[in-house]
Order: sequence, then C-alpha cells, then structure tokens
Amino acid sequence: MLTETKVKSIDGGKMIRKIIRIDKEKCNGCGTCANACHEGAIDIIDGKAELVREHFCDGLGDCLPECPTGAISFEEREAPAYDEDAVKEAQSKIAAKNHAMSPHTGCPGSKIMQIQRTKTPETAKPFSGADSISQLENWPVQIKLAPISAPYFNGAKLLIAADCTAYAYAGFHQDFIQNKVTLIGCPKLDQVDYSEKLAAIIQNNNIQSVTIVRMEVPCCGGLEMAVKNALQNSGKFIPWQVVTISIDGKIID
Repeated sequence: MLTETKVKSIDGGKMIRKIIRIDKEKCNGCGTCANACHEGAIDIIDGKAELVREHFCDGLGDCLPECPTGAISFEEREAPAYDEDAVKEAQSKIAAKNHAMSPHTGCPGSKIMQIQRTKTPETAKPFSGADSISQLENWPVQIKLAPISAPYFNGAKLLIAADCTAYAYAGFHQDFIQNKVTLIGCPKLDQVDYSEKLAAIIQNNNIQSVTIVRMEVPCCGGLEMAVKNALQNSGKFIPWQVVTISIDGKIID
C-alpha cells in the first residue's frame, strides 16, 4: 500500500512521489534487492539492478535494507502512480508460471536442479590425486583475503573466477588455473564490491592479462562488473576476456 508515502498529483497520470533510486556505480549486481521486492519492480540487467517498472514500486523500500553496498536510496520525483492492481496481476502470472515449471521462486542461482550424468561403473578405477596434478600456484585465493602486494601478482596472468565455476567445469585446473594466479569470490555471498580491491591489485602490480570466469546465473554478473570496473579504474590497458560456464558444466561463451 502507498499510505505511508506523500504524493502530489500532476498532469499525464503521473505524480510527485517517493520512489527508490539505484546508484549503478555502487550496485554489484548481486540481485538481493530484486528478490526482496515483492512487487517485482526491479530486474538485473547487464549485471546491474534497474527499476524497470516504476508503477510497481510502492515507495516503502523493502529492498533498501537488503542492499549490501548501499546502492539504494529514496527520492521524490515525477513517476507513474503505484498500480496495485497491475502488481497483483503480474504476481498471479508469475506464481502460475512458477507452479507449472518449478517450485523455486527465488534467485536463479539457488534453484534446485538435478543434472543427469552418465554413471561411472563401480568397477572402474577410482579417481586418484596421482592421476591429476593441481595447477594452483598461489594462496590465499579468496579475493577478500589476498594481499594487494603479494609477490605472485608481479608479471601474473590473473584468473578471477566465481566460486562455483571450479565445481561446475570438470577441467578447471588444466583449462583455466594452469599458468595463472587465481582469485575467487562470490559477490552474492560475500556481499561486497570487489572492484576497489581488484583495482588496487591491478594498479600496484604488473598484471599481464585478466581472465574472468563466471557462471551463467544472473548474480554472477556482479563479479564480471566488478572486474570491468576495476580494469577501468586502474588506468591501465590490459587484455581481458570473459568466459561463462553453464550450470551443467559447459563453456557457453
């Protein structure tokens, strides 16, 4: 309901009222605000939260305390009136679709899935660490824990990967970690913006290249955006690429 917000009617079916504002510079694309918005006013587009349905925003700010980076605030401006009927209709359609397809209604990254694989015969030789050598060359690997001036960054080819990628993609050590310095993180779980620290690492070290490996789920866009911002803010021109892994473990771009 809109009873707690002040409104002033103007021409054209719009009014001056309280509505949320999203600071894209602060947004890390984690998606918690979109999940918290019961009206469905917010979507994640290109790794950033956007208020895409102004008439769905009731101005009460359920999303405000959920934002880990403080990217959401209130403002009073011209906006369409809150349309409660349209919200209820949209919610009904979404509920019907989710009921038909899946009981999951939250973030796509936490949707329960069972991936069918060809079973390995029990008589087959069990995997042994002797059959495959770890390619990890540095520790710690968590972005939050890695020192900015660690010696292994000097001259490094930097791999920045989402936590889940190494579990989803079977050949991760050989295809991605090999001959690189590895950093991992999850902006949704850590609830931080990595861009400032990553920019400092790039600025203070002779990084040769950057490879970003992310999952296909929307919340992984926050990691990609943080790295891109870090590269831009570092003031350096460094070759970089993004690789996206599907939930079933394939490279999709």
